[in-house]
Amino acid sequence: MNPVDPPQDRPAPAISAPAVPAAPRTADLGTPPHTSAPSVPQSSQVGRLAATVERLRQEALEAQEASDGRALIEMAKGILVERLGCGPGEASRHITKLAEQSNTTILALSVDIINQAARDHVSETARQFLDTADAEPAAPRDPSAAMRLRTAESGMLAATDSQAVATALLENALSALGANGVAIWAVAADSSITLVGQDGFTPEDAGRWRYVPPEVATCARLALNSRELTIVDCLSSSDIPTIGRRQHPDGGRIMVPAGTGGRILGVLEVSWPDPLPAQPPHLLRQLETLAELCSHTLEEQTPASASRTPRLAGVPELTDLADHLHDPVLILIPSLDSTGRLSDFRIHHTNQRFVDPAGRPRSMVTGTHFLEAYPAAAQDNGLFSKLERVYATGEPLQAPRTTLTAYVDEVPLTSVADVSISRHGTALLLIWRIEDETARLASLLQHAQRLGRVGGFEQNVATGETSWNDQLFTLFGLPVTASPVPLEEIAAHAHPHDVNSLGRFLRTLLYRLRESSVDFRLKRPDGITRHIRMVAEPVLDDHGRLYSVRGACQDISAQHWTEVALAATRDQLADSEAESADRSQLALQLQQAIMPPAPDALEVPGIRIAVRYRPAESESLVGGDWYDSVVLPNNKILISVGDIAGHGIQAATGMVILRNALRGLAVTGAGPAQLLSWLNSVAYHLTSNLTATAVCAIYDPQTRRLTWARAGHLPPSWSGGPMPTPSPSPRADSSSEHCPR
Repeated sequence: MNPVDPPQDRPAPAISAPAVPAAPRTADLGTPPHTSAPSVPQSSQVGRLAATVERLRQEALEAQEASDGRALIEMAKGILVERLGCGPGEASRHITKLAEQSNTTILALSVDIINQAARDHVSETARQFLDTADAEPAAPRDPSAAMRLRTAESGMLAATDSQAVATALLENALSALGANGVAIWAVAADSSITLVGQDGFTPEDAGRWRYVPPEVATCARLALNSRELTIVDCLSSSDIPTIGRRQHPDGGRIMVPAGTGGRILGVLEVSWPDPLPAQPPHLLRQLETLAELCSHTLEEQTPASASRTPRLAGVPELTDLADHLHDPVLILIPSLDSTGRLSDFRIHHTNQRFVDPAGRPRSMVTGTHFLEAYPAAAQDNGLFSKLERVYATGEPLQAPRTTLTAYVDEVPLTSVADVSISRHGTALLLIWRIEDETARLASLLQHAQRLGRVGGFEQNVATGETSWNDQLFTLFGLPVTASPVPLEEIAAHAHPHDVNSLGRFLRTLLYRLRESSVDFRLKRPDGITRHIRMVAEPVLDDHGRLYSVRGACQDISAQHWTEVALAATRDQLADSEAESADRSQLALQLQQAIMPPAPDALEVPGIRIAVRYRPAESESLVGGDWYDSVVLPNNKILISVGDIAGHGIQAATGMVILRNALRGLAVTGAGPAQLLSWLNSVAYHLTSNLTATAVCAIYDPQTRRLTWARAGHLPPSWSGGPMPTPSPSPRADSSSEHCPR
């Protein structure tokens, strides 16, 4: 079918009461309704035959259109007969007179009468479409929208199967919207979809898409999963397979779920030959109305091909099935509101194994609404939303570890269950398996043993039977099918150096009947040696005699090697600390040998020298501080104080170098400034990266003069009189100042 132009605003042919006129054919909008056959040469037999076929086809179409229009007109007459209390003839004349006065056709007037009387989705959609067109000046006003919808409804009601419904939809409504194809899909209980009606597609495509297995992604599946109208603007850009894709690879699709009472029965898929622009809201509402009309046909017609899985006949059979299941089962019947929408589920039946999370008996739960019994299920993404989805789509759902909450005296009681939901006809089968606390703790223990690399065992002393869990086989490097190793034979699998320890362990356990533990090296069959810690306890009978031994083995290889590494690190650290202490002691001894902490006072005529040394850092006594006083050969006295940067052996040896060098240089009789200049050369050329500060003074007892100089050091403090001035120049010999007594 070729694409057609949008509908035009043109009046339909006038229809008189006695003769029922033909309604305008919306599939051929834009062309006169009575198009003559194309001109062909009369001399050609083929041409005459083609003209005859075309004439007969036009007559058949006109007859069909007249039939659709006649049904609507007769329905309007019936409404007038009921409302006005008149006869059929008077109602026919009344319609004709009203049509002439309103300057419209009898068919359009009949549709208006039906819409005013029905007040259903068709009339509501048509009214919303007209209101939207009035509110949007740019939107074309199409008063024939209601006529198209009513004509499509009439054709669908007259159709005998879904194939005829698809044809009626395309011819009477969808082709006027520019559509070139329509497909009606029915949803089965296993979530598969079946093509039950189509028009506008080739028979080859229809045969190829007759059945789509569950979970196969198609355009219809998009609307089924989302449960709302879905638009695919362009098939080539979305790369979604569907019927008719080969004919129009760039076409657009609109899919609308078709269902009643909250239950989705199928999908209406409409095809356009070109990419779809943004669609106005009123057009989408028309498609939703057509899908709702289509859902009534799907509900009444259930072809055999629409379901590939067997269904239960009814609720009694489902109840009998639930009573034979070994899990707690609830059978839920949908509860609809006044508008036909799903509002809740009624608990129709609970089997003998049903256990209520709140501890209520079955009689208090059966017959109530689901949300009344379990109001917490209405939470977002709760159990009720899962029930709604299964009821709408028919696709079974498995929900492990679902929280079930029931309120007793306003106190929430919560339990965890594995939930299974399936739809059978209109009923839901809800199975929940409440998690057993014992099984949960056993599973938790297994995971703890796996994470801790712990294996358990038990040995019957009387029979010698030994039981291991799977983790212990893994620790010993043995397959699960191997025989467990008895306690008496474990020494054969251990390192020879650990045999005595295992012997003491067994004697304490078997003869002293006390709990015992032992660490040993296990030699596995694969050649790997593992460090194992075994802990066991005796199990006594009623008479106090040994009955069995149970215990556990843990792989402590990682802990053992960690302890070995820590021990090696501690040994290395102890060696480093001892070496550091030796170096500090050596430096301290060197410093004290050269500069005792409390040296004897220097007694010379005219002066007395005393020393008091206090290091700046009490934790690092070995530094580079030095001081000296010596009587020179010319009977003058050298007094010096210095500091070497840093601490330790290097600072102590540097102090020795500079102190002794200054003593040797002072024998020359040079002044303090010259001595410091020479000492700077010594520090620069005869030491390795040595930095120091110093202050030097020479005192002459005869003249009582003190000459001093400094190099980066703090100046000397003075008391008892004016301070002597330093040498004016580094190269000056000295400057003499008279010192006070």
